[in-house]
Amino acid sequence: MVTVNLGMLHYVLDHVYGALMHRSKLSPPFFSRGWGGTKLELLERMIKQLFPEVEGQNWPPTLVQPIWRTVWDTKTACLREGVFRTPCDEQLLSALPPESHTARVAFLAPKCVPPQKMACVLHLAGTGDHSFERRLRLGGPLLKENIATMVLESPFYGQRRPMMQYGAKLLCVSDLLLLGRATIEEARSLLHWLDYEAGFGKMGICGLSMGGVHAAMVGSLHPIPVATLPFLSPHSAVVAFCEGILQYGTAWEALREDLAAQKTAMTLEDVRERMRNVLSLTDVTRFPIPKNPDAVIFVAATDDGYIPKHSVLELQKAWPGSEVRWVKGGHVSSFLLHNDVFRRAIIDGLNRLEWKECPL
Repeated sequence: MVTVNLGMLHYVLDHVYGALMHRSKLSPPFFSRGWGGTKLELLERMIKQLFPEVEGQNWPPTLVQPIWRTVWDTKTACLREGVFRTPCDEQLLSALPPESHTARVAFLAPKCVPPQKMACVLHLAGTGDHSFERRLRLGGPLLKENIATMVLESPFYGQRRPMMQYGAKLLCVSDLLLLGRATIEEARSLLHWLDYEAGFGKMGICGLSMGGVHAAMVGSLHPIPVATLPFLSPHSAVVAFCEGILQYGTAWEALREDLAAQKTAMTLEDVRERMRNVLSLTDVTRFPIPKNPDAVIFVAATDDGYIPKHSVLELQKAWPGSEVRWVKGGHVSSFLLHNDVFRRAIIDGLNRLEWKECPL
């Protein structure tokens, strides 16, 4: 009985947090400016092109060359920050806001160990994660395991946030797809840099919530095995915006009016159906199975008010050989209390990879 009550408490905490963040009038809701017009049509076409990915297609990506500056340097570790122009093609670049054209990364690595004997994990941002600090705190203790941490600032977030956007509340539905598509391109290029330029012996990619969805997509599309570690993540954005708490922070009336301006009268149910169709493009079960599904470890919460259990299990079923680890808690409490479990999953996922062969 105590376990049930605690579980309900975690679930209620998610809804209380969601009400404060998404139902209050303190900030505008998601998608207050509608669908995004022709940008949405472009993104729908571009994302569909990802699904028939085959060996060697669109690979290698543009090899980015970040310009680095040292933040701090000790005898055992070094933290650098870098900037590079997003490797997105011209179509995608023209759709991105100018503020998002320059990407930013932080890179925390142990010293006195050659890269070929180290691993590096690229951490992608969850909804509302505008800075490097939380993900660096997650990766910091892994230095003693000879695991470096690279953190990517997402388009539309942090210093890449458009001037008119309030916090994490994206202005148009097209922005959500654009954020994801650009993140995939940038993450693939960074993994290529870690492999080809920096020479790391193993690599992984992880993320929490939205960042976990993007990590799963990148791990799916990468042509060589990487540890793929989605934490507290759904199999699709449909779950978050059409079933979960974020539906209460979505500007459904503005979306209805935007559709009505293009067509005949639309009901809110019509709008929700349109949203489901658009966000079905983010369904990771439609992506290829990663090269080494044994190195895929999901961490999910038993009483998550944002991500239902069935969503996690759908992706595990689609990727035979992958593993789900359950933590007791909700979305918010697990995010705060279970970093040790996330770190253990990172270590175990990397341990399931073979070391890259080094030239003599």
